Formats: sequence, C-alpha cells, structure tokens
Amino acid sequence: MLNMKELDLQYPTCPVRNVLSRISDKWSLLILCSLQEGEIMRYKDLKNAIPDISEKVLSSTLKRLNEGHLINRKMYKEIPPRVEYSLSDMGKELMPAVQMMITWAQTHFDEITN
Repeated sequence: MLNMKELDLQYPTCPVRNVLSRISDKWSLLILCSLQEGEIMRYKDLKNAIPDISEKVLSSTLKRLNEGHLINRKMYKEIPPRVEYSLSDMGKELMPAVQMMITWAQTHFDEITN
C-alpha cells in the first residue's frame, strides 16, 4: 500500500486520490466528527470520545490532520502545557460531505454488511 507521500508523487494532480489519502484511514473521520460535536477538545477529550484508539495513533492522526489544514492545534504556554484542537475552516467545510456519507452508511448498513 502506498503512503501519502508516495501517492502524492505518483498522482500529484489527482485531487480525489490526494484528498482521500488524508481522510480515509480508520481514525481521521472519527476525529473530525468528534471535533464537530465538541467544537474545541483537548487530547484527553478526544481519547475519551474514541476509546479504542491508541495514544500513538491519536497523536499521529492529529498531527497529520493539522498538517493537512483540516484541524487547528492551539498550544497555551502554561504549566502543564494545554493544547486544544478544533476544526479549521476547511475542516468545517468538509463536514457536510462527511455527514452525507454517514447518513448514506446508516441507511445502507444492513445491505452492505449482509
């Protein structure tokens, strides 16, 4: 399976392949949906919202979503440091399409899984 950098190099001008490679993994959409519901969340809030995600995967997925400009990461210079995550404007713009996919999946779940 190609990683994102390899996909970008192989298909540099294909928007569908390049965008889907950033959000189609197992956890990205769950994080985006959690942020939509919670608006501003800390790492611990996200971990509680998605209890079956490992800390390593949560950290790396948050980093990738931030680098892809789908979420904002705001760090406060406090002790201990406080970091908050929220959807970026681009992430908010994506969510209606994600919600349509969720609705479709709920409607057709039985057909797909049987």
